[in-house]
Amino acid sequence: MAADGRARAGRFSTPHGMLETPVFAPVGTQATVKAVTPAQLHELGASLVLANTYHLYLRPGDQLVSDMGGLHQFMQWPKPMLTDSGGFQVFSLSDTRQIDDDGVTFRSHLDGSAHRFTPERAVAIQENLGADIVMVLDECAEPYDRAYNEIAMQRTHAWARRSMAARTRPDQAMFGIVQGGVFPDLRARSAEFIAAQQFEGNAIGGLSVGESKAEMYAMLDVVTPILPADKPRYLMGVGTPEDLVEGIRRGVDIFDCVLPTRLGRTGAVFLRAGGRLNMKNAEFARDTRPVDDACACYSCQNFSRAYLRHLVQTKEMLASTLLSIHNLHTLVQLAKDLRAAVLRHEFELYVTALNVRAGAIE
Repeated sequence: MAADGRARAGRFSTPHGMLETPVFAPVGTQATVKAVTPAQLHELGASLVLANTYHLYLRPGDQLVSDMGGLHQFMQWPKPMLTDSGGFQVFSLSDTRQIDDDGVTFRSHLDGSAHRFTPERAVAIQENLGADIVMVLDECAEPYDRAYNEIAMQRTHAWARRSMAARTRPDQAMFGIVQGGVFPDLRARSAEFIAAQQFEGNAIGGLSVGESKAEMYAMLDVVTPILPADKPRYLMGVGTPEDLVEGIRRGVDIFDCVLPTRLGRTGAVFLRAGGRLNMKNAEFARDTRPVDDACACYSCQNFSRAYLRHLVQTKEMLASTLLSIHNLHTLVQLAKDLRAAVLRHEFELYVTALNVRAGAIE
C-alpha cells in the first residue's frame, strides 16, 4: 500500500486476479455491461465488473447461473467481479416492500410475485452467483431522516453479523457496509462497528442518493479515517470524474456507477477533466474533432464528433456502444492515472494540472 496524503494505491488479491486500486468498476446489472462486449471492456482497460444480485435472482435465477458454472463463465468475464446484495434495489421498491428486523419482503418489478430477502438468503444467492467480492444485506435509508437512519443503521449492523455467520465460501471476499445518512455521528458509529467485524473490505453505502456533493464528501471525511487502512474501501454507486478525484483524495479505493453507460445511451459523454457534452447538439454536426483530445479510447481514436452526433440523431445502436466505450474508458483510465500519481507522490499536482470541474452538460 502506497499513500500520498489520504489518497492510496493498493493491491487486492482475488481468485480471478489481482486488483490494483484505485479502480472504477463498470456496472453489468444483468450479467452484461449495457451496449459493451466483454472484449471491449478488456480493451478499454476494465479490471473489475459489478453485477446485481436482485436482478439476477429474479432472472435467470441464481441457481441457473450456478449450474452454468457461475457468473464468470456465464457472461465470459475472466477478471474479478463484484456483486451487490440487492438491498438498494429492494429498498428502492418503496411501494411494494415491507421491512422487518429479520429481512425484507418485496414484490418483483417484473410480475408482481412475492419474494423475501434475509441476510442469509442474500449471501446464499451471491455464493451461487460466484463473484469474487460480495456484499452484506443492508438498508439504505432516505439521507435526511435522522430517526429512521438510526433504525436502518442498527438493522444494517445486525444483518452484517448475520451475513458473516452465514458465509460458506472462503474464496469470496465479503464487504461490510457503512450507513448513517448525512449525520456525522451516525456515520462514525457505523464505521466503527463495521471496521470491528473483520470483513475483507468495507463499503460506504447510502450516498449519492439525493444529498449534495458537499454532504457526500463530508461523510467520506468522517468515515474513511475510521475504516482499516489495510483493507479496500468501496464507495457504492458513485462515478463521475470529479467524484473519483474527490473520493480518492479522501482514501476511497473502489467505485462503481451506472452513469457512464446510461449517459452513453442518451447521447451524453464525459470529458476527462469533468463536464459533459450533449452529442445531440447541432454545433457538433461538422465538428471533425474527437470527443476528447486527451482520450485514447477506441471511439476517440477513430471517430469524429460529427459522426457520433449523426449516430445519436439517427438512433443507431452503435451510438450507445461508442459513447459508452468513451465514458467507461474515461473513468477506468482516470482511476489508473490517479493511482500512478499517488505512486509518484504527485497526486495533488496531477489533480491541479487536470483541473477537474463539475459535470454540467454543455
